[in-house]
Amino acid sequence: MKPLPFDHPEMLARLERILVPPTMPISEAVDVLDRGGAGVLLVVDEDRRLLGVLTDGDHRRGILRSVPADDPCISIATRNPVVAPSTISAEEALEMMDHSRQFIVNQLSLLDDEGRVTGLVLRSDLVKSGDSDVHAMVMAGGFGMRLRPMTADTPKPMLSVGDKPIMAHMLGHLRDAGIKNVNVTTHYRPEKITEYFGDGSDFGLAINYVSEERPLGTAGALNLVKARTEPMLVINGDILTRVDFGAMIEYHREHKADMTVAVRKYDVPVPFGVIECDGAYVTKISEKPTLNFFVNAGIYLLEPTVHRFIPQGERFDMTDLIEKLVEAGRPVASFPVHEYWLDIGQHSDYARAQKEFSEASGEAVKA
Repeated sequence: MKPLPFDHPEMLARLERILVPPTMPISEAVDVLDRGGAGVLLVVDEDRRLLGVLTDGDHRRGILRSVPADDPCISIATRNPVVAPSTISAEEALEMMDHSRQFIVNQLSLLDDEGRVTGLVLRSDLVKSGDSDVHAMVMAGGFGMRLRPMTADTPKPMLSVGDKPIMAHMLGHLRDAGIKNVNVTTHYRPEKITEYFGDGSDFGLAINYVSEERPLGTAGALNLVKARTEPMLVINGDILTRVDFGAMIEYHREHKADMTVAVRKYDVPVPFGVIECDGAYVTKISEKPTLNFFVNAGIYLLEPTVHRFIPQGERFDMTDLIEKLVEAGRPVASFPVHEYWLDIGQHSDYARAQKEFSEASGEAVKA
């Protein structure tokens, strides 16, 4: 299919949806980013001169820096984006996206001689998108002891939320992200999982089951699958989430990480005044502060090279792997999840999932 010309009315209409002023609050800009459908916002002045671009990755890096949501969006925008003259050809645009940075660029702003925005080219305008080359592993072998008696005869990932199992929500989300090849680790009551999902064809997937004769941990089980050359997305089977897997893959590649760990902001209110001291003297008091942390969200993206850090036949968790990689000086990136996310580990979590699914009027849980 021949790409549309850059000045086609559809292309220009899309451009108008993603132009924002530098003073727009981050929270509002993120809403525009979600609705715009281009994966990028162009931050422009009153004369449409480009001041920066704002992507999903810029937003997540802002979260890691604890940038307030009411700050102006220019504060987290990339100020030196890849740009091109409005006269560029489709072939030249794709070449620039591929080679102008150390990572693949997915959008290209077109400017006139005065630096004013005249157009936007997306990689998807030039190259037909297919299934992701990333494959996935869903960890579904746990006993779910904290959810007894519901898990007395049912693996935790097979507990129903709405009209289907927890794991079915996850597998559908993987499929929708273009991830079609999925390994599923099993241990406790594996037949409950295999009988429901089969080979995955009814769900638009190709599922391979990996049986753990004894639990090997969230990382140790990776050695049970055949080594591949593409990255692997690993996710705990008891998570409900609408995290953007495509954005996570792009973020991982942009940061040239060996491993990317999804993290979730977690606030801990302290019900007392916190005293800071220098020796015997008080230097500061904070009345009932809230401490902010990023916690492990149970979703990981790994390059094949990390397998050499995983011992054969031993119990080895993802936390162990993260520590080993960090100690070895390998790049481990953190990907903040701001979308819906719920780890169903306790009865209260399961009740919350059911309530939120019901409030979504019988549709899949949304952010």
